Formats: sequence, structure tokens, C-alpha cells
Amino acid sequence: MLLLDTAALPPEHRVDAFRAAFGQASVPCRIEHLGPPAEVRTRMHLWRYGQANLFTTDSSGFRLLRTPRHVRQEDPPVVALAVQSRGLGRFSQFGADHAVGSGQLMLNDLRAPYAFSWSGTGGSRAFQVPSDQLGLPPDVVRAAAPRLGASPLHDLVRDHLVRMVRDAERLSQDPAAAILGTATTELVRALLVSAAAPEPLVAAVRAETLATRVLAYVRQHLTDPELTPERIAAAHNVSVRQLYKVCAGVGVSLEQWVIEQRLEAARAELASPAGRRRSIAAVGRACGFADPSHFARRFRAAYGTTPREWQRSAG
Repeated sequence: MLLLDTAALPPEHRVDAFRAAFGQASVPCRIEHLGPPAEVRTRMHLWRYGQANLFTTDSSGFRLLRTPRHVRQEDPPVVALAVQSRGLGRFSQFGADHAVGSGQLMLNDLRAPYAFSWSGTGGSRAFQVPSDQLGLPPDVVRAAAPRLGASPLHDLVRDHLVRMVRDAERLSQDPAAAILGTATTELVRALLVSAAAPEPLVAAVRAETLATRVLAYVRQHLTDPELTPERIAAAHNVSVRQLYKVCAGVGVSLEQWVIEQRLEAARAELASPAGRRRSIAAVGRACGFADPSHFARRFRAAYGTTPREWQRSAG
């Protein structure tokens, strides 16, 4: 959902609109624009995923300051995990200063004072989750903040958030949007525990989030025809037997689920302008089907039409 696009506003109204939109999407803070009011530019989006949300900002330079007075206000406690999409962010919390480059993750505990800024033009994509849903002690969240890059889950979680933003309009309207929010919260929780490494929590959280991490890994490697149960299990340091057991525990038949995800990707690609110009075999290979005949049989069994017929009907 588009919250604000200042391009549609007179320059004299942009600062107030920026502050109002930010206050609607996040927690109270002071906002200072690093340039003349007439040059303020921003686009903000907010999508709901159950109790969590995804908040994106692309704008001219500004500085946010959340003071102890803001913290004392009656706000629901929130933790935000953000991807810096453009520009160089500067973040200060708990007495430490961080430079956040494009493609890096930043953890912001909105229960505590902080400062964040960028100059020039920048962009951020933040997954905001109530702290009680995250279910981690404040000291674990605080310990994880400067160590996100050291976790082997950093890139997986970052790529998951980037993909959520890319498909946010469609995903947020899906009947399973709240479930996706819960699954993303579990991934964030696993990342923070991995980064903070509090030994009593590590084993428990790894076990609790294994299914979520497995399915996220599979989605990122769907196009690889060599994606096998053995490879998936090895990537998560579990046996193939345990892998099947974990997937069954969340109602997923692993091989069938992989086929279904690949078929959905192929169906979307065949209906796209670029996909309508590609051969059926090329689309099948791009979606992880090494054998064109196998791809065609599975597609027809799933959708009652051949890939060629579907491609032509979308033209």
C-alpha cells in the first residue's frame, strides 16, 4: 500500500506529510530533513503481514532521532530488521555507531533510543515485528545487532526480505499473508539467535525454525535442477530422514512441494511478455526442469493444459 508520494504534493506540504506518514508506519521519533523543505522527496509503502509489517522508504536525506521521551510514550514494543537498498545509512544505538551499506542488514530495537540518517538519496526496507512475537530477551537482541553479518543466516534472511518487497503487493493480499509474516518472524528470530549465540537458546531456536529455513532455502534454489533432498539436508546439517520428518511436521511433502513451486514459477513465466517469446524447453529449464517432456507432463497434470496452450492463451 502506498502511504506517501511527495511528487503529488506542493513543496510546502511535503515535510508535514513525511512526518505524518512515518508516524503512521513506525514509532514516534523526531525527523530532521537534510536539505531545503522544497527539495524533500519520498515514497513510502506499508504492507501488513498479520501482526508484522513491511515498511519501505525511498527519499532524500533525513535524520531520525528517537529520544528517551519518545521511548516512554505508550507504544507497542517493536523490533525492526531493515535492508539498506540504496545509499549509505548511519545508525547509532546502545553507544555504538554503524555504517550500513547497500545490501546490508540493520537491526533496530525500537524499544530504545537511536539515531539513523542518510544523506543524498537512499532507501530502506524494514520488517517490523512486535517484540513479544519475536520472543527473545532484550539482551539477546542487543547482542545480535552488531553481529548480523557474522551469522550464516544473514544472506538468506536478507534475500528473503528483498523478495518480500519485490512481490509485496501480491503477497500481502494473499490469504496466507499472516502465515508468511509468522514464518518471516521465525527467520528473523533464528538470525538474531545465530548472531548473538546465547548457547541455551541456539539449539532450541534452530530446531523450531528448521522447517522455515528449509523452505526459504528451497525457494532460493528452485531453478537449480540439482536441488536434491541430500543437498538440502547437507545445507542444514541434518540427515535426509530428519529433513523429511521436519517437512512432514508442517504438512509438506518435500519433492511434491518443490515440483509445485517450480510449476507455479513456470506458469507465471509463460504468461509474462518475456516468457511468451521463449521456447517451452527454455522456460522449463529456467524453472528447474531438466527434462522438457517431464515438465510438459507435470504441467498438464497440474493445470489441465499443456505449457504451449497456456503460453498461447496468455498472448
